[in-house]
Amino acid sequence: MSVKTYNLFISHSWTYSDAYERLTSLLDDAKYFYYKNYSVPKDDPIHNANNSKELYEAIKNQVKYAHVVIILAGVYSSYSKWIDKEIEIAQDLGKPILAIEPWGSEKTSAKVKNAADKIVKWNTDSIVDAIREISI
Repeated sequence: MSVKTYNLFISHSWTYSDAYERLTSLLDDAKYFYYKNYSVPKDDPIHNANNSKELYEAIKNQVKYAHVVIILAGVYSSYSKWIDKEIEIAQDLGKPILAIEPWGSEKTSAKVKNAADKIVKWNTDSIVDAIREISI
């Protein structure tokens, strides 16, 4: 029996990197779940792009390999200038979007939830099941 490895692009803000790090730890610890992370690492030279177009193309280059684009639907997402572009890239490339509502959050991003193919709470089984369900 072969086991699928899921290519994931996890949208995040380095200003709120603790949520990203908790999510990747959760995925790392999930049983019988394997993934490759196509997110932009903190020390990646993409961050030094000369202009918005270069950064857009660099992110698009990462997203194109993803089976699922994951966006943390915290309220900060509504104010991120890159969330709109990441949603646009995912939709242009036909990538499913999974919105994860942050742990204990009362307010979440309507923008992210409206773009999502699936919305789940912060729970390992729910997240993994949703990735398997909507993956291309």
